[in-house]
Amino acid sequence: MIRVQLRYSFRLYPSAGQRTALARAFGCARVVYNDALRARETARSQGLPFPKTGNLSKRLITEAKNTAERAWLGEVSAVVLQQSLRDLDAAYKNFFDGLKGKRPRMGAPRYKSRKDTRQAVRFTANARWSITPGQKLRLPKIGDVRVKWSRTLPSTPSTVSVVKDSAGRYFASFIVETGPFEVLPQTTPELGIDLGLGHFAVLSDGTKIDSPRFLRRAEKRLKKAQRALSRKEKGSKNRDKARIRVARAHARVADARREFHHRLSTQLIRENQAVAVEDLSVKGLARTRLAKSVHDAGWSAFVSMLEYKAARYGRTFVKIGRFEPTSQVCSQCGVKDGPKPLHVREWTCRACGAVLDRDINAAVNVAKAAGLAVSARRAQVRRAPVPAPRSEAGTHSTPQPSTAR
Repeated sequence: MIRVQLRYSFRLYPSAGQRTALARAFGCARVVYNDALRARETARSQGLPFPKTGNLSKRLITEAKNTAERAWLGEVSAVVLQQSLRDLDAAYKNFFDGLKGKRPRMGAPRYKSRKDTRQAVRFTANARWSITPGQKLRLPKIGDVRVKWSRTLPSTPSTVSVVKDSAGRYFASFIVETGPFEVLPQTTPELGIDLGLGHFAVLSDGTKIDSPRFLRRAEKRLKKAQRALSRKEKGSKNRDKARIRVARAHARVADARREFHHRLSTQLIRENQAVAVEDLSVKGLARTRLAKSVHDAGWSAFVSMLEYKAARYGRTFVKIGRFEPTSQVCSQCGVKDGPKPLHVREWTCRACGAVLDRDINAAVNVAKAAGLAVSARRAQVRRAPVPAPRSEAGTHSTPQPSTAR
């Protein structure tokens, strides 16, 4: 049985009083997180045992509420404070798993600042949050917050996180679990995808999808907003307003890119039974002169969407190794023709004479390396003209004996 956990985000529009209550919740969760981190770092430096979460909860939440210095912790839901300790546990687990090689390396947990542009709190079922009959989100000690519902939730959510982003927008993020009822009917096509910069994606059936270049198109507007921000005095109200304008401009770019990724990934997963992509070294490419274009494309986010949507809808997703010579091998005869500079977009196989489009050939090879049965249905593959032997072409300086009988 296929079950996938998904996150659905909806825009929130809290009132002035609710924004104050949310700011209080953000601050209390941050203080408890920092207090717990300080307690564990102090124990580590003194060679003492690692403080357990239960002991920290008792000392930093339950007992701290009875002191004059931390009495204001009682003004927010206790679940929010407990979840901040769970977040610290998750941060330590990710850090130690990275050291053990179980996951990519991550830095040690760091202290949170009230100046961080992104703030978040999480409510579990124990907090008794609910969706009211008027379709508002009821949060403990905050109130009924207006929600812009853009779609229906596929199942009852288990938790909800309230997030304030760098642009000053509020979102409710629900975690829901989908069941096997979302598995799509079987279909025939299988697809290889070659990701790039000139074209965002080239498919093994010959389709080329142009790169939208959202960041490049918005550069003029972003440059103007950044210039206005740099001229504002640090610490002033006008600088804070200018910073929000810059953040909103970047948020529009990120939202447009995310929408493009979602639409394209959903279309490819719905129309194909199996999808294969190449495991690109995005971090390595981001250190080259193409860094801005690489980040603008957002390959990693797109591949992640393909992966989880394939699991959700019962499709096959394959990621091949990054060292496969997909651009060097002829997809018709399988002969490796050697590396080629980037400006070569079409080449002729010296073994079979096929004229190959570089990107479509790579997409077909990606599918073949993944073991998919694909055919270049609309790929630009044609036979090159085979030169005639010298004995049968041209004129001869001396008469040749006739072979006619």
